[in-house]
Amino acid sequence: MFDDLSDIDAANVVRCARTLLRRPLLRADGPDGELVALVYRHRFALQDLFARLLGYRLVVERRFARLYKAGPGEDDSRGVLGLSPRGYAYVALTMAVLIGIGRQTLLSRLVADVRAAAVEAGLEVVDDVVDRRALTAALRHLVSLGVLHETEGTVDMQTEALITVDTDLLGQLLTGPVGEASSPERLVELAARPGPRGVEHAVRRKLVENPVVLYADLPPEQAEWLRRNQRKESVLLETSFGLYTESRSEGVLAADPEDYLTDLYFPGTSTVARLALLALPELLSGEPRADGRHPVARDRLLEVCGELVEDYPAAWSKQFTDDLERLADEVLELLRRMGLAVSTEDGWLVNAAAHRWLPQPDGDPEREVERPVAVPEVPSWSLFDEESV
Repeated sequence: MFDDLSDIDAANVVRCARTLLRRPLLRADGPDGELVALVYRHRFALQDLFARLLGYRLVVERRFARLYKAGPGEDDSRGVLGLSPRGYAYVALTMAVLIGIGRQTLLSRLVADVRAAAVEAGLEVVDDVVDRRALTAALRHLVSLGVLHETEGTVDMQTEALITVDTDLLGQLLTGPVGEASSPERLVELAARPGPRGVEHAVRRKLVENPVVLYADLPPEQAEWLRRNQRKESVLLETSFGLYTESRSEGVLAADPEDYLTDLYFPGTSTVARLALLALPELLSGEPRADGRHPVARDRLLEVCGELVEDYPAAWSKQFTDDLERLADEVLELLRRMGLAVSTEDGWLVNAAAHRWLPQPDGDPEREVERPVAVPEVPSWSLFDEESV
């Protein structure tokens, strides 16, 4: 891929490619914005890299770069943190309203237009706390993307505010072919289409975008292709994106040694993340199925979480420990988003890749009893005493 580039330029292309994977809408005034100039300098090499390896389209301007990734299809595990389904609906409705609202608008008018569009789309709008939080989260998300700017005031809907719209970025947000879709379901399907190279692009996208890819989750032709090409893909992913892969009989795990290419970290420091980590030994203690997955009953998870909360009561946030049902749901959701668990009609299955994170405790401080330390007897003589002859 980099035969025509110097070592320094090749390293810069890889750095830019990693940044674009992490931030598909890269702005000069946003996070990692200092790299926009470098992306612009290497735009042709980057466009070729993404088109050949992943079938992605890259648009580069002086003040922003937009990488058009494929949609996730029916997989909802990698959504924007903090956006509920209703929040996502408000993001789409706000984008539709912004197209005809001009460069500046008052927050009150924008909110009224969005709610009117929601009613027109057949959504029930109730001006309650849940609805206001969903709309605020949607507006905050568009602010974080740089599409909306809080010129005066904020979008928290407590007071009036003047909002400026970046129409150039607004036109770069949508990736799915809206004009070709006859229904929302069809739009999701079209947005998730594989690249020009079919199976090759489809599998490689999964390797780059997901922490764990299991053969059992792939269609037969994709699983066969990955088995035949896993060594070549490992070299390619390391050279092009700085990813290191671990291949096992159940599938392939892609790891980033710099912990940059992710928006979700595991293990983590939160109550849910630590409980999920400590629960893994018990969840993986049973006999696995033929595909390496471990069946886990919800009652068993509740029991394990309850034991951990009881054993170490001061270690967790009471926000979760007061409600074990919610805590179990949060633990399962985290494992699902990490690709370590999957929900089925019969319950939950924990993937064999979870063995990689089995904790190795170095003690049990809450249960340890301090034991008295024996003090050696001090001799009656000192170094200054004369030795007896």
